[in-house]
Amino acid sequence: MGEQAERDRDRDHGPDAEEFAALLVGVQRLTRRHLRAGLDRPRLRGAQAELLRLVADAPGMRVSEAAAELSLAGNSVSTLVNQLVGLGLLRRGSDPADRRAALLYATGEAVERLAAWRQRRTELLGEVLAELDGADRAALAAAVPALRAVAAGLRARGSGAGKAEA
Repeated sequence: MGEQAERDRDRDHGPDAEEFAALLVGVQRLTRRHLRAGLDRPRLRGAQAELLRLVADAPGMRVSEAAAELSLAGNSVSTLVNQLVGLGLLRRGSDPADRRAALLYATGEAVERLAAWRQRRTELLGEVLAELDGADRAALAAAVPALRAVAAGLRARGSGAGKAEA
């Protein structure tokens, strides 16, 4: 069988890309909605939360590195940094190698806030997964390596700058 015919077969018998994308977005949206319902403080916007998670996972990151990782313009990340510093969730430190550059660190409050969010998310999804039958739980566990490969494939394609959005 030729390479194109094999791709056509796989596309025809594999998961529908649109349904797959819609389900991923839907699960994420529903998870956030459930978790936000119990918040006792103002919620962070998506980009703010992404930057905060990134810096908490890689303390001492430069703004330019965060911008590259998040596929955002440097000035956009600088704006987010200013907002998060103002909220007491991020702090800037001096880069000893280049005094003009700032290194980013999550504050203790931010680390606690992220840990609480992750704990609540784990509990929520754990409850939902526990309601599934064994075959569905096994199917999800078996899909984890494929989902990692999808994430890696998207990461390898870069920021997608210049692509049209609806």
